Amino acid sequence: MHNLKVFKIVSFSIFSLFLMGSCENKFKNDNFTAYFGGEVTNPLNRYVLFLKDNKVIDTIPLDRNNRFFKKFDSLAPGLYTFKHEPEYQYVYFDKNDSIMVRMNSNDFDESVVFCGRGEEKNNFLMEMYLKNEEDKNKMFTVFDYDLNKFNKYIDSAYTSRKNYYTTKKEALKWSDEFDLYALASLDFPYYTKKEIYPVIHEIRTGENVSQKLPKNFYEYRDEIDYNNKDLTNFSPFVKYLTYMLNNMALEKADEKASEEDKALDMNITKLNIADTLFKNPEIKNTILDNIAFAYLLEDQHIINNKKFLDRYNQLSTDKGNQNEIIKIGNAIQMLKNGNPLPKVSLIDLNGESVSSEDVVKGKCVIFFWTENAESHFETVHKKAMELKAKYPAYTFIAVNVDDNQSKWKTNLSKYKFSDIEEFRVKDFEELKQKWVITKIHRAITTNADGTINNAFVNLFDVKFIEHLK
Repeated sequence: MHNLKVFKIVSFSIFSLFLMGSCENKFKNDNFTAYFGGEVTNPLNRYVLFLKDNKVIDTIPLDRNNRFFKKFDSLAPGLYTFKHEPEYQYVYFDKNDSIMVRMNSNDFDESVVFCGRGEEKNNFLMEMYLKNEEDKNKMFTVFDYDLNKFNKYIDSAYTSRKNYYTTKKEALKWSDEFDLYALASLDFPYYTKKEIYPVIHEIRTGENVSQKLPKNFYEYRDEIDYNNKDLTNFSPFVKYLTYMLNNMALEKADEKASEEDKALDMNITKLNIADTLFKNPEIKNTILDNIAFAYLLEDQHIINNKKFLDRYNQLSTDKGNQNEIIKIGNAIQMLKNGNPLPKVSLIDLNGESVSSEDVVKGKCVIFFWTENAESHFETVHKKAMELKAKYPAYTFIAVNVDDNQSKWKTNLSKYKFSDIEEFRVKDFEELKQKWVITKIHRAITTNADGTINNAFVNLFDVKFIEHLK
């Protein structure tokens, strides 16, 4: 008991030193122990999730000073994820690494700083991430460039970044296992730019450059190890695959087809390419699931969804995840135009539980918001009031997806949103499953008899008013 008490005092002292700004000290741990902790400024909730391969290993609570700390008696070297919902980032542990991290939820990515044994390589990953994010803001005009100018620009930027990578690698002498992610954070954003270029260039300039691309433009595709399972959940790799598959599918698309049929054909093509490209069953199933989730959660065409799911079911061998896809597919089928809207439980301003069946009557527009996206909260309400003034026959219903009644009422009290009925969801999982709410920018419209008019619309879509006529 005495030794345990001493351990706790020592652990807390080390923890406090890090949070006070001392990153010179290093944890002295044995071959089996690792520590992970830190501090969250302006927390959105009272915990930090620690994950491996998208599976939660531990839920680490924040103390009253918004600090968290966890000792792991055994932690395999590799890439992990820490999440302070809704934000997340990566942290890499080598043998004997012990790492602290500071983060501010108001400016999450830009605020993340690592301290401790293993800090240098993790700060390198963050620097690369921020450089790649910064690139996105510059690339819009770059995609307007002609092919030669575009190549010169991205090749020059890549060379500069590769020099930075090489310098850090030589200085830090990191492991080959970590180098997989360091190199991926360098290469895949570069490859992604090349995949995006012909698509965005045509959208922005009207010029189709596909036929002008040199034969070696995509030669890097042949060098990629698509079956390295360590990359399966690494964002730069996943983003690249998304654009690469989209680009390859677009090349085979029928330009004369309707938008709905074109979307179906392209996504089935993506499934077929993935089936050919990925030999590792675990990776193949993950990619098939990613394609399925992305397709099924866009604006819906119910008949085409069934065709898509039929092909997905032929290719996927992961029955566990497949069940999740099937659940989404089945839920979407229930949201067909003309169907009754499935019942969910809501909470009114008095804290009373009510059924959506008693709330959604006649012509309605249902939209959603969360306190974690305050700008959207205000903007979507103003848009709803603007539409209500033009279409008074409709009832506009706002549904908050958070779980705190007092915060919900406090947020609403700051504004005067007239002619909008306000409710909060009682059980978000029920809402997600029955109404397939996975994006906050969703709205549902109903007919005069209360049946579904369209369950997959967006108030900010320029064509939205067509659903109200």
